Amino acid sequence: MITEPRTLPGFMELLPNEQILFEQMKQKIEKTYQKFGFLPLDTPILELSEVLLAKAGGETEKQIYSFQKGDTDIAMRFDLTVPLAKYVAKNYGNLSFPFRRYQIGKVYRGERAQKGRFREFYQCDIDIIGDGELSIINDAEIPSVIYNLITELGFTDFTICINNRKILNGLFESIEQKENSAEILHIIDKIEKIGKQAVIEELQKIGIVQTAIDKIMNFIAIEGNTDEKLNQLQNMNIQNAEFTTGLEELTQVIKYIRLFGVPDTNFKVDLTIARGLDYYTGTVYETFLNNYREIGSVCSGGRYENLAEYYTDKKLPGVGISIGLTRLFYKLNELQLINAKKHSMADILIIPMLEDMTKAIQLASELRKQDIRTEIYLNSKKVKTKFKYADKLKIPYVIAIGEDEINSNIVKIKEMQTGEEKEVPFEAEKIAKAIKI
Repeated sequence: MITEPRTLPGFMELLPNEQILFEQMKQKIEKTYQKFGFLPLDTPILELSEVLLAKAGGETEKQIYSFQKGDTDIAMRFDLTVPLAKYVAKNYGNLSFPFRRYQIGKVYRGERAQKGRFREFYQCDIDIIGDGELSIINDAEIPSVIYNLITELGFTDFTICINNRKILNGLFESIEQKENSAEILHIIDKIEKIGKQAVIEELQKIGIVQTAIDKIMNFIAIEGNTDEKLNQLQNMNIQNAEFTTGLEELTQVIKYIRLFGVPDTNFKVDLTIARGLDYYTGTVYETFLNNYREIGSVCSGGRYENLAEYYTDKKLPGVGISIGLTRLFYKLNELQLINAKKHSMADILIIPMLEDMTKAIQLASELRKQDIRTEIYLNSKKVKTKFKYADKLKIPYVIAIGEDEINSNIVKIKEMQTGEEKEVPFEAEKIAKAIKI
């Protein structure tokens, strides 16, 4: 009996050329995080259920993969934030604050598998955690990371949308609708799809009085550039302490975002974004590729008051963002916005033409010492087949080594894309200098 080779729904497997491209994206993200001084962290995929689920509930808990091994209840991590909270609480005495960490790793959610959504996927997170307090300037540095990151991935036409949850909470509190805030946000989020009048009607259906509806509609109708929006928020004259604090924080964040070098063309105040209602308490971010809004937010996050409240009584405020790399890669690949050109990790293929492979192996070892990624074709095939192998994998250069090359101490480097050949002394250093890597 032969078992049909199948992969579980919601789990992504890539062909080698796509995997190389995926790894390149992952490395660019990691390099950007490191450039800003974030420290690497790798927490276990499996955690004790009582630890991982201390904060979970509702739909999240239904999606968690869990099992029992002996007497131990185990769960697979569903994000990188809860493991971070556990880690900071556990290692509090050994960490330097503010603690700046990045983590790139797989997470698992047992949700319904569908196109573009996965049960196993990579998240790429950064967080800045304070001990007791954390300056609002940290909230402004995060968009600088996003700007550098999206630019490094090859995109220039994108917008980082910024808001502050305190502004929204203060508005709803001022019109005595704080308990309906989640439902109101859900309705106004549909304004682009259903239009202004339909939004008003839906707000009426949930019992909001007309004066309150007018304030909500005036609020989301605020337009103009960043400074004009801040001025209009000020001119709303909302007498609410939380609203005032949120506006002051947003103004400060905008000031410092500019100092961090993010162009005004790449960020804006968007008063409709809210992110997770229970989790985020201040600044929030969502990032969109302007010509491909259908992808959704490619990088999002925000400010929270107490990261590890379920594991310690110490107050640990923080701010962070996350990229769902697997979904982003899938969408960019589907839209052909990225191209998996590279099919091999090798820069050069050495083709031995003799049974004695001593010289070929020695040359490969020396080239690797020169940081040239080198592969040797070790199987007995026709020469034509060996060159076809290099061509199919798009290996840039090939060197064939036979008696003539050994006797003359000269090799020919063939550039596969152009077909050009270059004669070079049979020395690793000279060969390394001759190829364009």
